[in-house]
Amino acid sequence: MEFTEFNQLCRNIFAINADLPQVDDDKTFKLFLLTKRMLEVNRSMNLTAIKEEKAIILKHYADSLTICKYLPKNATLADIGCGAGFPTLPLAIFRPDLKITAIDSTAKRINYVNETASFLNLDNISAISVRAEELGVLKEYRERFDVVTARAVASLPVLTELCLPLVKIGGTFIAMKAQKADEEIRASQNAIQKCGGVMLRSEICSLTDDKINFENRTIVLINKVSSTPKEFPRHFSKISKKPL
Repeated sequence: MEFTEFNQLCRNIFAINADLPQVDDDKTFKLFLLTKRMLEVNRSMNLTAIKEEKAIILKHYADSLTICKYLPKNATLADIGCGAGFPTLPLAIFRPDLKITAIDSTAKRINYVNETASFLNLDNISAISVRAEELGVLKEYRERFDVVTARAVASLPVLTELCLPLVKIGGTFIAMKAQKADEEIRASQNAIQKCGGVMLRSEICSLTDDKINFENRTIVLINKVSSTPKEFPRHFSKISKKPL
């Protein structure tokens, strides 16, 4: 697909989804370059199972950008389990004011994110290979971020213990979940309270590429109101076997 067609696809999808930020040719060109690079690298490295451009725009880029409206200007943001760079890379393209730290335990993916950020001339990303529970006990990262995000990484009770220790008091943890997240939200109440958070709200976000078929997502917003006790986060084996 050439850029002209890709650009029109982007504009069409962004136009019919009210929750997305404004788009322009510069941003769609960077998404175009990102798509080409991701699909090329994907031949030798498992980055995405989605390989059709229209689906990539909707299910990776548009989906990542649904949280833009919740992000304060000039915020520091940590993306936990960034994988192939979502939502890190689309957010960096559309919100150059953000200072993003992309975090994943897989070094190959972190190398890809760093190299892709350089390729796209995105200077607001730093990517580090480390486990979230290890990062959460380090002084230079613990309670240092305005916003912490996680997209389709783990169950919400697990994510809460991994992510809230990184959020500064007054900041927000944003979990990007599938449509039916009510059960996870109920199961997370104890973890939220113990890690210094309070449930703000959850919102359903609908995405479409044709105004007929919709894919629904749930965005969970958790505010950090007090310091996370020193015993959290625990070792991941304990978190996964016995969530709070």
